[in-house]
Amino acid sequence: MLFFNKNKGPVVGLDISSSSVKAMEFSQTSNGYRVDHYGVEPLPSNAVTEKVISDIDAVGDSIRQVMKKSSSKAKNCCLAVAGSAVITKVITMPANLSEEDLEGQIQLEADQYIPYALEEVNLDFDILGPTEDNPETIDVLLAASRSENVDMRVAAAEAAGLTPIVIDVEAYAIENVFPILTETVDGRGRDKTVAILDIGATMTSLNVLDDHKMVYTREQPFGGKQLTEEIMHQYGLTYEEAGLAKKEGGLPENYVSDLLEPFKNTAAQQANRFLQFYYSASQNVTVDHILLAGGCASIPGLDERIANETGIQTTIANPFSHLSLGSKINPQALGTDAPSMLIACGLALRAFD
Repeated sequence: MLFFNKNKGPVVGLDISSSSVKAMEFSQTSNGYRVDHYGVEPLPSNAVTEKVISDIDAVGDSIRQVMKKSSSKAKNCCLAVAGSAVITKVITMPANLSEEDLEGQIQLEADQYIPYALEEVNLDFDILGPTEDNPETIDVLLAASRSENVDMRVAAAEAAGLTPIVIDVEAYAIENVFPILTETVDGRGRDKTVAILDIGATMTSLNVLDDHKMVYTREQPFGGKQLTEEIMHQYGLTYEEAGLAKKEGGLPENYVSDLLEPFKNTAAQQANRFLQFYYSASQNVTVDHILLAGGCASIPGLDERIANETGIQTTIANPFSHLSLGSKINPQALGTDAPSMLIACGLALRAFD
C-alpha cells in the first residue's frame, strides 16, 4: 500500500473496474460507520480492459461524473491496482532494525525478489510480525507493481481533480472490508474459512480468508459481459441495449431457459473450479462459507446455484447491512449495488487507518 501524503479532509474510495467506476465515502460515528456518499458510473467500452486503463481521459471523465452523482465534495481519494498487477513476497528481516533502516535494507535486497528494474516499479512493505519460532526476525510483506499500473490510475484521478493519497491492492481492500461483511457468517468469520467470490463484468476473483486473514487470491477472465454478448447476438441488440435489458427485464420468454440458466450453470461451475484451485494450493481442504459479490451476484438464484454446485453455504455480500445511511443515500439503489461495492468500501475505510 502506497501512502502519498497525509489525510486532509474527507476521502473517497474509488474502484476502477473494467465496466464502471464506483465511489464510496464513509464517516465514522459512535456506532461504527455511516454511508455519506456513493455512486456508480459506467465506463465507455474498452476504456479499461481486464483492469488495465487504456484511455485515461475517458476514465477521468467517468470519475468526474461519479463524484457529481455521489455529491461528494472530497478532494482526496484511495485507489487500488488489481492483484494480477502486483508481485508479493514474504521475507524475513532482523527484528532489531529501525523502520528507516528496514526500509533501506529492503530497497537493497528487493532486486532479488522483483523481476523488473527497481526504477520501473512502485515498492512498499508491511511488517506482519515476529517470525514463527524465531523471535530475532520479523516477517515483512513486500509488494511491488510496475509504475505504469500506478501512474495511469493516478493520472485518471488527477484528470478528475482528485488527489490520490493511497494506492492499495484490490485483495487487501477486500480484506479491509471483511469485518463488516460477516453478519451472515457463523461466528462473524472467526476461526472460519470464508471465500469471497466476486463475479464482475469481465473478471472473476476468488479471495479466501482464514480467521479474517487473506490466505489465497486468484482472478481470471469470466463475467457478466459473456451473458450480455449472448443477449446481444440472440436478439439482435446493441451491447448497450442488451446490458439494459439484462438489468431491467423485457426480454423474450425463452431468455431464461436458453441464456440465463446456462450462464448460471457456467458461473457455478467456474466457482467450483476456483475452489479446486484453492484446495490444490493449500493445506486446507474446506471452505465454511461463500460470500457472493460483484455485479453478477444480483442475478436471481445464482447464490443458490453456487451453493448446490459447491455444497457450501452461499450468501450475497452486503457491506451495508448494519451501517447507518446518510440523508442523501437511496437505500434501494444502494442495496442493489451493494455486492459490487466491496473494493470501493475497503478503500473508503482506509481513510480511518
